Amino acid sequence: MTPKTTYEFIGENKRKTVLIVLLFPLLFAALAYVTILLITPFIMEAEHGGALYNQTTVAYANYFSAFIIPAAVGLLVVWLVISYFTGGNMILSSAGAVEITRANYPDIYNLADSVAIAAGLPTPKIYLMQDSSLNAFATGRDPEHAAIALTSGIIEKLNRQELETVIGHEMAHIGNRDIRLMVIVVSGIAFFTFAGWMILRFGRVRAKKQAALIIFAAGMVCLIYGYLVAPLIRLALSRRREFQADATSALLTRNPAALASALEKISGNSIVEELKEHEAVSAMCIEDPLHKQGIFSFLSGMYATHPPAEARIAALREMDGKI
Repeated sequence: MTPKTTYEFIGENKRKTVLIVLLFPLLFAALAYVTILLITPFIMEAEHGGALYNQTTVAYANYFSAFIIPAAVGLLVVWLVISYFTGGNMILSSAGAVEITRANYPDIYNLADSVAIAAGLPTPKIYLMQDSSLNAFATGRDPEHAAIALTSGIIEKLNRQELETVIGHEMAHIGNRDIRLMVIVVSGIAFFTFAGWMILRFGRVRAKKQAALIIFAAGMVCLIYGYLVAPLIRLALSRRREFQADATSALLTRNPAALASALEKISGNSIVEELKEHEAVSAMCIEDPLHKQGIFSFLSGMYATHPPAEARIAALREMDGKI
């Protein structure tokens, strides 16, 4: 199979962005409608003493859906539009990242400048996460509004060549427009999880039986979508983007061996404490920043946002000497 060019990846990501923007509201509307159909008999039983599915029940569900679903989808669309312009900053804030200056970190900025020039991109803003682990991610809506966040650990523990290739990896995500796609996905997941918990929290008030049921169902729909359905959409975004970013970094820096060495160090110490409560951001990092523990740890491979580090390192080793 012929490897895809950067321009083909950019075009593919643009199409995926449109698809994701459509999938989020459409799948949510479908899940919401099914839930309304399921709880309608209980509402009718509370009001009319009947709970059998019939034409009246379906009509009652359609009546509810005509008001509830458009309102929810409308809120989601507004959230996504706002997130398109502000999502990058929100993600940086959630990661505890603080912008650093060229005056304080000239070496980092010089590396970013050289890689940006090689990639034909504007130099992104650089942010620092105070964490001894080794990790990094890029975010923003386009190359002109992009940022790269690095942990203090990755700056301290990688040598200059290794750090340059990590910046090259993140610059590849910027050039390929992976960052825009992931901002939309992360923002969409955040919308549903936040909305679900807020609905359940503020729904703990005295209310009629049917109103309490509707509130509970609405909260659970948002949580199920945010924790189960939306992450599956995220997984539909091929993990090949990490291989592509690795390869692009190797081409930009002419040093695949340095990136392979960097990934070996990163894979052994990539857990970022600040991101424990922000699982959706994990897909944006150069390596998974989360602990894989607990009763559901056996699902980590299925839900993995990154290909195995060993496979990425092997691919880079194979490239070494061919560039």
